Amino acid sequence: MLNLLTDSSSTSTGSSMIVLVIYIVIIGVAMYFFAVRPQKKEQKRMQALINSVEVGDTVLTTSGFYGVVIDLTDEDCIVEFGNNKNCRIPMKKSAISEVEKAGEES
Repeated sequence: MLNLLTDSSSTSTGSSMIVLVIYIVIIGVAMYFFAVRPQKKEQKRMQALINSVEVGDTVLTTSGFYGVVIDLTDEDCIVEFGNNKNCRIPMKKSAISEVEKAGEES
């Protein structure tokens, strides 16, 4: 009789562990779809945006300034701000938040 009680409790403990593992897996999958996946999509979108920048494009920086790209390198670009032709500032490409192509109209 004592042996039957021991077997019953170990079976319920084993099944509860399986349920716990299933819950952890479900939570992990949910976190991936709600947190990691959208972040990776946004990173790919921003990388495509930065790669599409060309000389003459109007850009909006992350600090809110509009300017025209006048020179590009691998990591940096030189942006001319305002009507003053002497206001040319080198900046990282990663500081660009929006791009308007030279031929497009608003």
